[in-house]
Amino acid sequence: MASTTDTDIELPPWKVELIELSMQAGILTFGSFKLKSNRISPYFVNCGLFCRAKLIRSISEAYAQALDTHAKQNKDWGFDVLFGPAYKGIPLCATTCDKLAGLDEERWGEVAYSYNRKEVKDHGEGGLMVGESLKGKRVVIIDDVITAGTAIREAISIIEHQGGKLVGIIVAVDRQEKLPSPAEKEGKGDDGVPRGSAIGEVERETGVPVMAVLTLADLIVGMRKLGREEDVKKMEEYYEQYKPTD
Repeated sequence: MASTTDTDIELPPWKVELIELSMQAGILTFGSFKLKSNRISPYFVNCGLFCRAKLIRSISEAYAQALDTHAKQNKDWGFDVLFGPAYKGIPLCATTCDKLAGLDEERWGEVAYSYNRKEVKDHGEGGLMVGESLKGKRVVIIDDVITAGTAIREAISIIEHQGGKLVGIIVAVDRQEKLPSPAEKEGKGDDGVPRGSAIGEVERETGVPVMAVLTLADLIVGMRKLGREEDVKKMEEYYEQYKPTD
């Protein structure tokens, strides 16, 4: 993680806007939150609340900026289809395609989206998929978060069965924390054993980049710029306790 004590770090304007809007809309909140891992987090990001016009515009523009930035930094990298796993990925893949074309229509104007149904449709056009065919296409998965990685692995399986080639994954938030231990999941507390993060594990398994619109480091920088030192202190303490080995 980038140094959380470096006040000279400048976030790009789109990250600053997203953080500020997320706070105003109650998407990014601070307090004491029990996670699925049984950890008590000092912050929480509820991506399900990106549901109003200006919020979905902000998050989809941020996804587009992150993808465009990665492509500019990696000249040989690109993709043909954004795949949004049902259900949260569905609006993300469509709105982000629109924002990509707005950024650079020459480069991104032909990028398509696709998503899966939860159940195979047996009437009309039928099938599991909606949107662009994945066969022979370079595919990026777009989703809100990676927790245990189960949903992402299911999406990867769908892409493989549809004949696509996975070239990347992008999520809204990287909490930059290690995977929970079995003891934690049972409510027995952290065992103190070093482990990698969910995103790190998925990167190692797939061999493709896993990008995040916002990281814990970004949130810390943003909160420090806003003078939220108490929140910064709690997030830094949380990171020190649960930081991953990757």
